[in-house]
Amino acid sequence: MAENEDGQEKTEEATPRRRQDAADKGQVVRSRELTTLAMLLIAAAGLLILGPALLEGLATQMRAAMTLDPKNIVDAGQMQVVLGQALIDIVLLLAPFMGLMLVIALFAPLALGGWTFSLGFKWDRLDPVQGVSRLFSWQSLMELFKALIKFLIVGGVAIVLLWRGEEELLHLGREPLLPALAHTARTLGWTFLILTLPMLLIAGVDVPFQLLSYFRNLRMTQKEVRDEMKDSEGKPEVKGRIRRLQQEFARRRMMDKVPTADVIVTNPNHYAVALQYRPETMKAPVIIALGVEQVALRIRELGTRHRIPRVDSPLLARALYYNGALDKPIPNSLYVAVAQVISYVYRLRRDGEFYNAPILMRDVPVPPELRTQ
Repeated sequence: MAENEDGQEKTEEATPRRRQDAADKGQVVRSRELTTLAMLLIAAAGLLILGPALLEGLATQMRAAMTLDPKNIVDAGQMQVVLGQALIDIVLLLAPFMGLMLVIALFAPLALGGWTFSLGFKWDRLDPVQGVSRLFSWQSLMELFKALIKFLIVGGVAIVLLWRGEEELLHLGREPLLPALAHTARTLGWTFLILTLPMLLIAGVDVPFQLLSYFRNLRMTQKEVRDEMKDSEGKPEVKGRIRRLQQEFARRRMMDKVPTADVIVTNPNHYAVALQYRPETMKAPVIIALGVEQVALRIRELGTRHRIPRVDSPLLARALYYNGALDKPIPNSLYVAVAQVISYVYRLRRDGEFYNAPILMRDVPVPPELRTQ
């Protein structure tokens, strides 16, 4: 089991933040064998498809470059033009195949780890002690083992191909130039394609190994996970202060809505719930403020100051407080009870009456399942 510098076992999987930090430092999953396999496959396909035309074109360009006009031989400036044009023609002829190989060389390593860009010099790479430890590390031994296996497998396949194709290769020298070049391109293409078969086996072993090694190196101790959570979420005292500030801000916003209430239902002293009902825009009354103790006292004071009717109904006040939600319509089961309260308040307003003292309505129909003591 891997351990950190403190001797603690790294038993926890890497967190997303740990993986992102590693990627920012350039530590991503890479498989050289997968890149080699991809380049061999593309080279084989390119030689089989483009090879004959490519080699024939190169032969034609070389023949044209070597066939010189006697006038050009004595004119140094004209010779530079001819040779320069021949070089440009050869580059253009090779460009599709070389460009394809360049694209594969750039994008094949991204198949596992994706893009990463990191700047900075790591001075610990100059430490000879760490260099020796890396040289004899599990990773280095595995790389040496892979290199030996790859050499033996690929070398063995190459020897078999040369042995079986000896007669065909010798026959190339007896063919005309252009057919021999096309034949050579096809032979190289099939050779590369056959060499990819052992590379498939090697890459099939290397890719899981690289993934396992990468995630194994990124494992964390339980202490590292806890420290990261503290850094991500903040210290408890800071979180507590932020939570208190959020609650205070929400309370102030709630209190600002109390003057717009139609009625305040109280306990009478411990609970207070402010209700608002606009028939033209609301399907049901909405709770715009609620609270207990000091918050309830503040709601009652604001209601008195702004002449909001106050109804003393303990069962209804507690039912609204425990079953309702701020800025949400009242529960369906309390429609009848609240409708009686609001209709009574509306009737008082219509008659021009207002009571500074609470209106007693203690017998409104509150369902038994919503009643709390």
